[in-house]
Amino acid sequence: MSQPPYPSWQPWQAPSGPSMLASHADRERAVDVLRAGFGEGRLQQEEFDERVARVYAARTVGELAVLVADLPQGPVPQSVAAQPVPRVYPPVPRARTNGKAVGAAVCGLLCVPTFGLTGIPAVVLGHAARAEIRRRDELGDGLALTGLVLGWLSTAGWALVLVLLMAVSIAAG
Repeated sequence: MSQPPYPSWQPWQAPSGPSMLASHADRERAVDVLRAGFGEGRLQQEEFDERVARVYAARTVGELAVLVADLPQGPVPQSVAAQPVPRVYPPVPRARTNGKAVGAAVCGLLCVPTFGLTGIPAVVLGHAARAEIRRRDELGDGLALTGLVLGWLSTAGWALVLVLLMAVSIAAG
């Protein structure tokens, strides 16, 4: 079998057992093997793209070996019996924090420096956020609740001040 016309072409060899963490050089060597296989027509464009993405996501040398094992310049058989490489599962995406909950908390905290001006927006955003959080399974219920409590306290405080002012004005005359 003749070597491809790549000047730095060498058979890809895993430096150690399959559980060893892969280096950048290991990943680049695996990508070179995939490029050669793609250039020879052994891989379709979609499969090549998928394998390259998986190479860059691989954590161990064993995972890289699996991705290039069916290509001619893939890994050389190892003298030690290869242990199965555990499947790597992508991380579970974290639920995002509801934006209205953040807004409710910010408005609730701003009630003091704004003399209660942001109390009503905190209440409105807090109720809307809690409804969205339940419906969309998002994070931020504590933030929404903080905005609601501070907003209602501010609104109640202003309502009390207005009632007292009206009572004083009625009593005065």
